[in-house]
Amino acid sequence: MNAAIPKAEDLSLPQAFLLLATNDKDGEPELPAYVLRTTVAGAILAELDLLGAIAARGKHVRAIGAAPESDFQHELELIREKSRPHTPKRWVSMLEGRGEVHRVYEGMASLGIVEHVGEKHLGLFKSTRYPEKDHAPEAALLQTIQTALGLRPSGATPAAATPPDARTTALIALLQAAGLLARLFPEADQNRARELVKNHWPSRAVEDELRLIRLGLADAA
Repeated sequence: MNAAIPKAEDLSLPQAFLLLATNDKDGEPELPAYVLRTTVAGAILAELDLLGAIAARGKHVRAIGAAPESDFQHELELIREKSRPHTPKRWVSMLEGRGEVHRVYEGMASLGIVEHVGEKHLGLFKSTRYPEKDHAPEAALLQTIQTALGLRPSGATPAAATPPDARTTALIALLQAAGLLARLFPEADQNRARELVKNHWPSRAVEDELRLIRLGLADAA
């Protein structure tokens, strides 16, 4: 493995989520585009929360002080500069977008984790895929989550769960909000997973926003 490629624990939450939400071979997302965009927005909030840059205070998200430099300084400045505070769900709706997803993918491509593959259709339209280039970071993420959920490496037999750190808990919460956790770990005790992540406010905001989007899609249909 390229020595420059980061370890799983060095990935941001948006990077870790997209890596797990993308098919390794063809580089296509395993989730609808709107789910991907919404969950990445929640993952940005979760990352800033872990860094100590923001927090949920009552019903609103607030910037709470200095934080280490990250790939999400622009989003942090938006939160700092707003004259009126917003709810977590409102921030998810404001941050979600195709551009954010693309930026996170491109960041992983620059690190050698995935590969940028562009395709032209009829010479006019271009689609971009991000197949996996180095499996080690994803393999480590999967192993860490398996341990947190009390699964053996095979994912088949329950074992004693190891209490996860805050970053792993946040990633599990985001995967569950996106509907991906049960697909990746079908043998996991989903009740235990829900109990583990019940207080994670960014993922609750993702769930609230996805619920609203689905209602809108159902009404349109």
